[in-house]
Amino acid sequence: MAMDEIYEILEELRPEFDFRKSENFVEDGFLDSFDIVSIISMVEEKYGINIDGLDILPENFETAAAIAALIKKSGGNI
Repeated sequence: MAMDEIYEILEELRPEFDFRKSENFVEDGFLDSFDIVSIISMVEEKYGINIDGLDILPENFETAAAIAALIKKSGGNI
């Protein structure tokens, strides 16, 4: 399932947090700007996409659903 893939990426990056219990990864302090850059790199490689710089906004990384939508918008098959 697509959401499980996103959670796997998040848990690999920051295993100390339970992303499945968070309603907003950024507000809860689970992700900072460096983490977002890492996520972008990981999903670009995994899905063979390029995320537009204009889409690199905190709101696109607040939830697994938001990340999935960004991947789809960027042409990823998720």
